[in-house]
Amino acid sequence: MRPALPHGVARLAVGYLRVSTAEQGQSGLGLEAQQASVRSFVAAQGWTLVAEHQDVASGKDDRRPGFQAALARSRQLGAVLVAARLDRITRRAHTLSGLLEEGYQIRAADMPGADDLMMRIYAAMAQKERELISERTRAALRAAKARGAVLGGDRGYRPAEGPSAAAAAKARRVAAERAAHRLALEVERLRAEGITGQAAIARALTERGVPTPRGGAAWTHTTVTRVMARAAAGQ
Repeated sequence: MRPALPHGVARLAVGYLRVSTAEQGQSGLGLEAQQASVRSFVAAQGWTLVAEHQDVASGKDDRRPGFQAALARSRQLGAVLVAARLDRITRRAHTLSGLLEEGYQIRAADMPGADDLMMRIYAAMAQKERELISERTRAALRAAKARGAVLGGDRGYRPAEGPSAAAAAKARRVAAERAAHRLALEVERLRAEGITGQAAIARALTERGVPTPRGGAAWTHTTVTRVMARAAAGQ
């Protein structure tokens, strides 16, 4: 095990930002919010932010270049590695545990009072919950398929040649209801992860690259409310 990082009189911090999709990386959606959160947290602690690194990549890939650069910089300076949320650093509990064992100091802006033990517990619980949600989703899809349900929503839908205006309108309405149902399931998965409140759900959907009903990249609390209302109306 490497020796613990040195502690200077003035604590230094290295910021790390991550989004999962190229679209978010190009637009800045998610990255700007994370950057603001990291900078606010560092300032509140009275630390000095000396560097920021970022990736547009999955949190399951520990070889991310920005992540590796942030680790190297933290090690070099004896700095605290700060992210907006713990899952921005890694989605693997054993990766986080290994970094802490090696002496890296890691903090998440949304868990200001958490120590190393609390972060280990949180990471393990979050990973387990994601695994359970994934399994429940697969089980639900298998059950739906067994009932003969058509999976995949309205991708590639085109009305038959020469439909009446009423038939075309009905087809569009059905497609919209299917899309709303899919998005409602995504919202429910977020709630199962402990993400509640329309604004928090909108932020999570944006950061995870889930497109809005109109194919946009940025969610708002109003869009979330409309999706849930449409899904409820279709039940």
